[in-house]
Amino acid sequence: MNPQEPGQRRRALTGAVQEYLGMAGVVVALVIVFSLMSPNFFSRLTFTMIANQIPGSVIAAVGMTFVLIIAGIDLSVGSVLAFTSAVLGVCIVQYEMSVPVAIAACLATGVVCGAINGFVTVKWQLPSFIVTLGMLEMARGATYLVTDSQTQYIGDPIESIAETALLGVPLPFLLALAIVIIGQLVLSYTVFGRYMIAIGTNEEAVRLSGIDPRPVKFSVFVVSSFLVSVAAVVHTSRLASADPNTGTGFELQIIAAVVIGGTSLMGGRGSVVRSFFGVLIIAVLGSGLAVIGASEHTKRLVTGAVIVAAVILDYYRRRLKSGTE
Repeated sequence: MNPQEPGQRRRALTGAVQEYLGMAGVVVALVIVFSLMSPNFFSRLTFTMIANQIPGSVIAAVGMTFVLIIAGIDLSVGSVLAFTSAVLGVCIVQYEMSVPVAIAACLATGVVCGAINGFVTVKWQLPSFIVTLGMLEMARGATYLVTDSQTQYIGDPIESIAETALLGVPLPFLLALAIVIIGQLVLSYTVFGRYMIAIGTNEEAVRLSGIDPRPVKFSVFVVSSFLVSVAAVVHTSRLASADPNTGTGFELQIIAAVVIGGTSLMGGRGSVVRSFFGVLIIAVLGSGLAVIGASEHTKRLVTGAVIVAAVILDYYRRRLKSGTE
């Protein structure tokens, strides 16, 4: 073992903790600002609402983080969310399947969508932007065909998932936290995680070193869509229905959260935990603006400005680290 490795790991861990604390500080600052602007914001109701809203976004953000790290992008997550949710709803409502079987069909549908994205991207070396844009349209069209453009009202069979709580914490929120922890461990401490970072940094160098990047890239797209299907189960359980129009613009929300979390759109760098904080920042920001009575247009304007500011700050942070200033 290289005698310098323990020191390097300690410095990396210290740097990561500092970044996490910095993002947690942003969340706390937003809570303080909105609490001062409105006495109704700092309440158990607000925080419960946020905890109930973000699990689906957090779960999908883990997969998107992996995709961006390999210098890809997945624009299909919103449509895949709707499609897998529709499959879940149709299986329960129309085919009267049990909830476990319907969930299995939902997850399998997500895996198939991800496999198509990954296979086409890898086989023909096409930009993932184009491939997933095609899947965005395909999955949305399939959603309308499967549901006949009708909302599937499920009710109690699926609603119990969202209503279940452990020690007062909603089960979907705990599931999202577990997936974040697993995702970060995979990224930081496994060979697969190191391969993802290496591919995003310099795929040609990975190939020349004797490692085939294609299985890794394929697997990342499968993981992304699988996690979106898990998010679809959570989302459907919260609404107790499957709406074919759901998920519109969802991909932009997830990409925004991951970018705010510091994951590079150029690939090679990212953090699942920071993506979680990115989702949390957007959720707190949206809830706070709603409480103070901001219009939807104002909310979108402010959220967009925050995304741009996050990218600019990340640019200067990278320059500072590289010592170019």
